[in-house]
Amino acid sequence: MTRVEDLRRERCVACRRDAEPLLGEELDEMLLMVPDWELVHVDGVPRLVRYFPVRGWEAAMRLTNRVGEIATEQDHHPVIQTEWKGVTVSWWTHIIRNLHRNDVLMAARTDVLADDAL
Repeated sequence: MTRVEDLRRERCVACRRDAEPLLGEELDEMLLMVPDWELVHVDGVPRLVRYFPVRGWEAAMRLTNRVGEIATEQDHHPVIQTEWKGVTVSWWTHIIRNLHRNDVLMAARTDVLADDAL
């Protein structure tokens, strides 16, 4: 099994429409590495979603910008909702309308950014 520390060092791979989604046992195993993330379905598409409470607007913007920076670096982009005292981040792979390994690794990286931003 991949350790979360190893996962955080991985780079996202470019996904095409025929990329294999993360399913079954593999998905269950990987979700154990990001236990604070919720698996939700929006219009039938699974997403990893987490709300990060922060201390105010500046902290919310700092976290939003840091997530934006890693998203740009990895060319894998979430939905980010920024509020006065919180940031909600949603990861999924748009092109396959499903979860991919990239989403779990980006969730793990987001956790590290949030720890640093708070």
